[in-house]
Amino acid sequence: MRPEKSNIVSDLNLKLNASPFLFVTDYSGLTVDKFGELRNRLAGVGARCHVVKNTFLRLAAKDAGYPELGELSGQTAIVVGDKDVAAAAKVLKGFHGEFKKPVVKTGVVDRLVVSSEQISAIADLPSREVLLATLLGVLQAPATQLVRVLNEPASSLARVLKAKADADAAA
Repeated sequence: MRPEKSNIVSDLNLKLNASPFLFVTDYSGLTVDKFGELRNRLAGVGARCHVVKNTFLRLAAKDAGYPELGELSGQTAIVVGDKDVAAAAKVLKGFHGEFKKPVVKTGVVDRLVVSSEQISAIADLPSREVLLATLLGVLQAPATQLVRVLNEPASSLARVLKAKADADAAA
């Protein structure tokens, strides 16, 4: 392989290794303006979109230890990011809903191949912040219930004493 091609593959390999996810899309039919808008929306959630040659992607994925991506053909762009896979999937799904492009072919999340249907399901998940808040609520529930149980005898005693005091005052 020529040195310049080798450099492209190694650069792509670095991008794949730095990201916890990879979405492979077919961007054919997408105008330059719309592609720029897609890139801007993805940048807003910490993701990036790169146009790649299929052969370079195959080589870089193999070097990065990714599983086989299946048949790659047509005009291919990849989406990689820093952290939130659900946010990037939401942007792709929303953009596809508006413009019918790009079409998500496949993806890799945590070194596991996912289909376009699974990526759509990931997009339907609540945001990371909502999931963390839900988890915090689940973790706090036992502690809250324990405090209520521990406070109940004292509360019951206080209610009995108040009732006795009210009865004595009424008599």
